[in-house]
Amino acid sequence: MVRTAALALADVAIVGAGPVGATLALALAGNDLDVVALDARADGATLRRDRALALSFGSRLTLERIGVWRELEGAHGAVTPIDAIDVSQAGGFGTTLLTARMLRLPALGYVVSYVALQRALDAALVRAGVPVRFGAKASRVRGTPAHAEVSVDGDDLPTTARLAVVADGAGAAVEGIARERHDYGQVALVGDVLLVPPRPGVACERFTPDGPVALLPERDRHGLVWTMTPQIAEAMLALPERAFLDALARHFGARVTGFAHVAGRRAFPLALERARPVVAARAAVIGNAAQQLHPVAGQGFNLGLRDAFELAQAILDVPRESIGSGAMLGAYAARRRIDRQAGIAFTHGLVRIFGNDVAPARWARGLGLALLDVVPPAKRAFARAMLHGVH
Repeated sequence: MVRTAALALADVAIVGAGPVGATLALALAGNDLDVVALDARADGATLRRDRALALSFGSRLTLERIGVWRELEGAHGAVTPIDAIDVSQAGGFGTTLLTARMLRLPALGYVVSYVALQRALDAALVRAGVPVRFGAKASRVRGTPAHAEVSVDGDDLPTTARLAVVADGAGAAVEGIARERHDYGQVALVGDVLLVPPRPGVACERFTPDGPVALLPERDRHGLVWTMTPQIAEAMLALPERAFLDALARHFGARVTGFAHVAGRRAFPLALERARPVVAARAAVIGNAAQQLHPVAGQGFNLGLRDAFELAQAILDVPRESIGSGAMLGAYAARRRIDRQAGIAFTHGLVRIFGNDVAPARWARGLGLALLDVVPPAKRAFARAMLHGVH
């Protein structure tokens, strides 16, 4: 549909109604604000195939606050609690086990179906009366002193708002915000693995010279995320199932056994991408538009949800006429700086530290894991950072 007349000025225009953008919209709902979401996908569709999302306990609390957790938890097979995380390294000593009991929580985190989460959020947006314009692909965001202009493919005139928020990593370019990319030279090989006997509720993180390997419990199976070079991935994808499972078993050693079946093998490239800065004139970027992280430790999605919830609080803390102002956006960026930088550094550091296979590095890693396992305060601090981020 081509728009030939200017829209009234909205308070907030959100580019991308995926999980992060929808979280922002729902956190703002019910506060007498004019919020509109623009989404490139068709109504009822998802932009990506279903995949497992590692949700921290802190992210569960966010989804409870915006009123979608109960529906999501009630959907059959949509949520699998993580009761424990087993961390180890190949070719060296040192392991640690993080448990929900240690922190007196019902779960350390959850593995959630992306499609189920998107459907729950879409339904919540309808209930909250938040308008979503589907099939609207935004290409550019430009700030003026008075408002932001969001250019949408096929529209004669831009959508205008006091503040434009880009929550779609593949979405609009924002004037005044650049993206940096660091290519790891690796891919993530993913698939669904069946263990016999099963290990319900136990996630496993194994660090190897080629990169980390993770198993996330999902219903009666485990989602595999295996980091390797593109050349190795090509060879692994071509292996017969049994040979592939045997190679996976060798990577885990005695820590995990019983690899019985794998399905849905595929690979995608890994890179660190981040926006600098995360705010510009009348605009902000959050979620994957602000940072795309290596999947090690499952930090990226949870960091994006914290972006959304804290931006909502920053918007609600100011009068309507101050939404999108330089002072409001500067305060938001300052509040997010420590958590965001720590999440990026933590993830990037794990990739670098555990990707080094020289003997001194193996000993240092082993010592660190061993100390973490026997010093309860350090273990609790590490677990809390994984669950809630660094503030």
